Amino acid sequence: MKPKNWFESANLAIEGILYVVRTQRYMRWHFLAAIAVLLISLILGLSKMEFIAITLAIIIVLLSEMVNTAVEVMVDLFQEEYHPLAKIAKDIAAGAVLLASAGAIVIGYLILFPQISRILTAGLPHIKQTPEHITFISLIIVIIAVIITKAYTGRGLPLRGGLPSGHAAIASSIWISITFITGNILISLLTLFLALLVSRSRIVMGVHTLWEAILGALLGAIITLLIFQVFR
Repeated sequence: MKPKNWFESANLAIEGILYVVRTQRYMRWHFLAAIAVLLISLILGLSKMEFIAITLAIIIVLLSEMVNTAVEVMVDLFQEEYHPLAKIAKDIAAGAVLLASAGAIVIGYLILFPQISRILTAGLPHIKQTPEHITFISLIIVIIAVIITKAYTGRGLPLRGGLPSGHAAIASSIWISITFITGNILISLLTLFLALLVSRSRIVMGVHTLWEAILGALLGAIITLLIFQVFR
């Protein structure tokens, strides 16, 4: 059935991502690797261009894994029994993932190895990142954590229901970020109030249970708090 609006289209798109994460262990590894690389980029204090290159490499690997899964599903749909052409199609799709992963490794090596070598010889300096950069990385990691958790629990739709509440997680992450950025208790309390309203609205609408909202809020707040404590 064709989606009626943008919300339904986005919901179906995220549902596709959750399906890949839920059924493909390599996709889960890719997401975990993405979190590790993003944290390493904060530790090493990569430049803007280096961070862009690393991010593009991560996106290409994730996209190739999703395309590979889509090809496998389509082949299985039209050809349940073994067929040499079906095997070739799957092998080519898997080869695309391998090439993307190899390219990402090369890019990671060229960017990260010199930085790591410098740290091994000179020691680990205290890298102070900008609050905006930390906020951006924190939100990405929170979203990835929500996707992985939703994929494992398999409850609800991507943008409606399920454990944990993604809206609550993102709202609490933004609250923690604004608290660190402003250092103003009044602004922090006002942002906390807005985050609580977001979580409450999901409960009142029957989209999430109280515990789903609480766990989502805790997930977003704890991840963001830890990242800011380490890198601010």
